[in-house]
Amino acid sequence: MKVSEAYEVKIWVGLRARYGYLYHNTQDVRKICDEFVNEQGDCVTITPTEFRYVNGHEPGVIIGWIQYPRIPRTKEEINARAFKLAEMLLKKLGQYRITITTPEKSYLIENDLDCDDTIPLIKNITKE
Repeated sequence: MKVSEAYEVKIWVGLRARYGYLYHNTQDVRKICDEFVNEQGDCVTITPTEFRYVNGHEPGVIIGWIQYPRIPRTKEEINARAFKLAEMLLKKLGQYRITITTPEKSYLIENDLDCDDTIPLIKNITKE
């Protein structure tokens, strides 16, 4: 049995592009994460979620890392990987901001508005 110190990092990202009526879907997120994990030799989880805020809501995902005892990494290595993937998601999903949480801190990453429009958007105008 292998044991390591527990450590978890999460990326919180909405799927509504640029606060408009266009939305990405979880398949778009999977493609970005697949590209990242195959390039980096990594593993992440993707959990659907929903953000509810004043006068609005949007679907989103939580992308997670854990300290995996089979392939131990330092907290700094896990954090660096999370920040790298967050930057990719920020641009490719047309987000203005993404939050990364660790057991100690929350980080708000903001976009310079140079978004990547290569992933097709899904139009969703349904209002609840």
